[in-house]
Amino acid sequence: MTADIDSIDHTVLITTDLAAAAARFEALGFTLSPVSPHHLAERPGGPLVPTCTANRCAYFGQSFIELLGIVDPAAPDPWGVHQLRRTYRGLLMTLGSRDIQTTADRLHAARLASTGIRALEREVATPEGTRTVRADSVRIDAGHTPEGALQATQHHTPQYVHQPRYLDHPNGAVGLHGVLVAVPDDEVDEHEERYARLLDADVWIDGPKHVLLLRHGRVEIIPQSALGDVLPGHTVPALPLLAAHTVAVRDLATARDLIEHNMIDTRTTPDGFYVTAEDACGVPLAFTQS
Repeated sequence: MTADIDSIDHTVLITTDLAAAAARFEALGFTLSPVSPHHLAERPGGPLVPTCTANRCAYFGQSFIELLGIVDPAAPDPWGVHQLRRTYRGLLMTLGSRDIQTTADRLHAARLASTGIRALEREVATPEGTRTVRADSVRIDAGHTPEGALQATQHHTPQYVHQPRYLDHPNGAVGLHGVLVAVPDDEVDEHEERYARLLDADVWIDGPKHVLLLRHGRVEIIPQSALGDVLPGHTVPALPLLAAHTVAVRDLATARDLIEHNMIDTRTTPDGFYVTAEDACGVPLAFTQS
């Protein structure tokens, strides 16, 4: 297990209609945090500026799903969210680091990092009043991540992120189980080797999946020919791709009944069920037993 990256911190869905995306995720049974605008630094040590984005999130205590809304297209975009939305058709993924300086040094030495450490802040309401969420991130070089945008983040104020009042979800969600990376059949070894270096983690074989286990969450690499076995009926728009994310729930039947009661179709998978990209803001969302 790596000394620095040890989890999937969160997955990200970029949207230009944050209200609609939030309504859909609430219909999927998630409790969401209120709208929270971002203040970001464009360069390491640079000033924090108000940006074009804000988020609403489904928090699970150790991980979360972020609905990242472009709410003011004319505002500054220091982290290039407009470009990310144009470039990638799947998820964005943020890895959790216990020591962002160690992560940055290791990625730089491996020629995998594209930025130094950059700061993020956003104001959030708490029962004790307004507090500031603070985190530091390093972006993985896009040339090494054709499947989607990746970064690593260390939270300095997790108590303001995973507030207890947001952790109870009607669908019984308890955490991000994993992210599925779909790749061409002849590129599995290449992507496996790169993720092993990126995460400093071992690879395990689980049926058609090549799995890198972290303390919280797992990265699952799968060849295109096996995608239909894992997500029956789903086709990807391009390869490679961060093609889906999976949430663990306390009871699969309860979660599925709630979602279908809200008139959202589900499809059976070997490990549970999933909601199609069309019904989950552009990327399939799978559910498995915790």
